[in-house]
Amino acid sequence: MKKAEIKLTIELDEQNLPENILWESTDSKQKEALPVKSMMLALWDHNYKNTLRIDLWTKDMPVDEMKRFFYETLQTMGDSFLKATGEEAIIGDLRDYCAHFAEKMQITEK
Repeated sequence: MKKAEIKLTIELDEQNLPENILWESTDSKQKEALPVKSMMLALWDHNYKNTLRIDLWTKDMPVDEMKRFFYETLQTMGDSFLKATGEEAIIGDLRDYCAHFAEKMQITEK
């Protein structure tokens, strides 16, 4: 059995606000920790039937990048949902919402 580890390092200021977020994986070609400005981690607890979440962003995360991060996260969640369930009908609705979100947030789709 193959195993991989993902490591997150969060550097906090005196008020426990994230100043730096670094991530690395044993399965990556990149051997050093990479800096990121924001992260969302969601885990499913099958015993309690609920989601455990950690959402963090650094103090210097620009608002325009946060908007783009949410937009792309919504899009990729749709991709994952489709792959996991095969529920194609609802994905169209999610894509419509993502387009609406992008318009309202003045994000140009790339």
